Amino acid sequence: MYIPDIYKNENNKEIIDFIQKNSFGILINQTNGKLWATHIPLELETNKTGKQVLYGHLSKENPQWESFAENDKVLAIFSGPHSYISSSWYDHENVPTWNYIAVHLYGTIKIIEGEAVIESLKKLVNKYEKNSENPVRVEDLSKKTMMQTRGIVAFEIEIEEIQAKHKLSQNRDEKNYDNIILELKKTENPQATAIANEMSKCRK
Repeated sequence: MYIPDIYKNENNKEIIDFIQKNSFGILINQTNGKLWATHIPLELETNKTGKQVLYGHLSKENPQWESFAENDKVLAIFSGPHSYISSSWYDHENVPTWNYIAVHLYGTIKIIEGEAVIESLKKLVNKYEKNSENPVRVEDLSKKTMMQTRGIVAFEIEIEEIQAKHKLSQNRDEKNYDNIILELKKTENPQATAIANEMSKCRK
């Protein structure tokens, strides 16, 4: 990912927090001679050896997994809020742009099996069920229901490189920066408001 230094985020704590809050990502690799992408939840964890990894699973009917052994280098993309920035919000002539937050993770993927699959499913379900009135637990599912796990392929991605970008008008002076925040909030668009909030945090 192209990242000018002014937009580069190297704060590991912020990056981890971002991935955990925006964990519905895109898994990309080369499958059968072409690029392949799948939209799935990818959970960031630290494995038993102390390395940062992503866990996830695919349907066995998805051919992407069939190339993991042959082409084990993958890219996972996580996107956050984004918004159009009108140049009419500046006190000088310029061109419009787009503000956004994104993280790219590069790594090596391997298929996991056995109890590790069930543990990864437990973590995934527990995370997203925690605010449910009647939360589902993998441990409580019947054997018949759990047989559906035969239809998935679970995997672990050992992270080798992290590229994190937060393009939030850092190249603007204080007056124009503050006005961009004001104009974003005026739109009442949830994405624009989220970017405005991220810009406010960036200046603290």
